[in-house]
Amino acid sequence: MRQTTCILLGVPVQDGTGRLGCDMGPSAYRAAGIGPALQSLGHTVIDRGNLVPAPRRDLTHANPALHGLPEIVAWTEALSQTVYETGAQGLTIVLGGDHSLAAGTLAGHARRASEDGRKLFVLWLDAHPDLHTLETTESGHLHGVPMGYALGLPGFAGTFPPLAAALDPSRVCMMGLRSVDAAERRILAGSGVHVHDMRAIDENGVGVLLRRFLDIVEAQDGILHVSLDVDFLDPDIAPGVGTTVPGGATFREAHLIMEMLHDSGRVASLDLVELNPFLDDRGRTARLMVDLTASLMGRSVLDRPTRSY
Repeated sequence: MRQTTCILLGVPVQDGTGRLGCDMGPSAYRAAGIGPALQSLGHTVIDRGNLVPAPRRDLTHANPALHGLPEIVAWTEALSQTVYETGAQGLTIVLGGDHSLAAGTLAGHARRASEDGRKLFVLWLDAHPDLHTLETTESGHLHGVPMGYALGLPGFAGTFPPLAAALDPSRVCMMGLRSVDAAERRILAGSGVHVHDMRAIDENGVGVLLRRFLDIVEAQDGILHVSLDVDFLDPDIAPGVGTTVPGGATFREAHLIMEMLHDSGRVASLDLVELNPFLDDRGRTARLMVDLTASLMGRSVLDRPTRSY
């Protein structure tokens, strides 16, 4: 990946989750030095500030469990249009905010790729597939539906914005899964999505599995969107998230992924989601996510400082 223009976009949405705090995520990333970290690697950084949602519409749904439907739809409308526009200007890095924001980023980037005649691939780094529909979600928290929406699953029409281009499931790779609901299992079965849960990572190694996917991206001359959820990481190293699931990716596994993505030269956009600074330990998780972003953007393992104690 050559030196590029990085567009930072804060999306302080927390309506998709069941607890407060994710709205502070964009500020935490900035306080952790994401802008200077990227500039130190030679990239141009444009911070667009924080997005505001589209006007809220009164929306109802037959599923009484749903929380924050009008709010999430408003964020999706605004974000899909914004990343569609910024996708023509540089590498968009969305600072979240809960993972419901991916409904907007995936829709917007898919539209941009379709109009540019490019094949969009998605690397989904998450403990959860977020593959529910508005009908199947039992918790009603809409950070569990963005992938279902972006793949064009039924049940979103008339509520969420129409998709200009749905994702091709054969171009989606989910890594790190270890908490999948029964309804999501049924959807995943035979979907064509590449699924590598934590057992597969343990047995094969994360580098082998990622290489297979990157080879497919390369063979089809695709571009890659990366959606990194804090809960992809083991909570021992990343406690600042409200959906902790033990047994996540280690420090080196996560950095290896980012280093390989950098080497591929295929990454066109990035989401950083589910950081809850209220649950963090003195900015520890925010700093790790910034560090991972720097690895994605060119920081080598040889560049790591030695710390004296």
